[in-house]
Amino acid sequence: MSKEINILEDLLGYTFKDKKLLIEALTHKSYKQPYDNERLEFLGDAVLDLIVGEYLYRKFSKSDEGKLSKIRASLVNENGFDKLARSLNLGDFIFLSNAEENNGGREKASLLSNAFEAVMGAIYLEAGLKTVNDVAITLIEANHKEISLDSLFRDFKTSLQELTQARYGITPEYKVIASRGPDHKKEFEVAVVIEDKEYSRAVGKSKKIAQQESAKLALELLKKENA
Repeated sequence: MSKEINILEDLLGYTFKDKKLLIEALTHKSYKQPYDNERLEFLGDAVLDLIVGEYLYRKFSKSDEGKLSKIRASLVNENGFDKLARSLNLGDFIFLSNAEENNGGREKASLLSNAFEAVMGAIYLEAGLKTVNDVAITLIEANHKEISLDSLFRDFKTSLQELTQARYGITPEYKVIASRGPDHKKEFEVAVVIEDKEYSRAVGKSKKIAQQESAKLALELLKKENA
């Protein structure tokens, strides 16, 4: 590991009493230990859902349930957690097999997102809801200068459809290329196809996430073509 764990603790603003708990949160299943971070990831996902939900409830006192749900969805997802993980340089600290590392594991959005959730789950277990709330919200606010529906919720599928209809008079097609993993933890690979040409592929924890990410990549490519 290229950096010491105490550097990560400094970035988090939290020091673990039980270092083994943090190591577990940073251990990918490929590392072949008697433990890995999947259970802590499961816990962290639920904790973050609650934390962000309460934060938005208090911050946007006049917003309805629908708007709050959309803002939360834009924060509590693979892309959002990947961004927070990268702000911590979390990829530098994860324990991976050599094969996974050689496969670019330290840069994979899904792996970084999962590790971030696991670390938040570990803080919750050791220090409770208030502490993990303080850590998580500090990171969210530091990495999102503006938290609002307009600034956060970008529907890339809608934007792509508007562009392709204007340019080609057709709508893009989304093809599920593959699904991997057990039922409770599947990942989907989705491709965007326009006029029988594949423009992009992306992987996500759900088909919806994968479609949005693939649409985002296709949009970027189409805008470059037209530049």
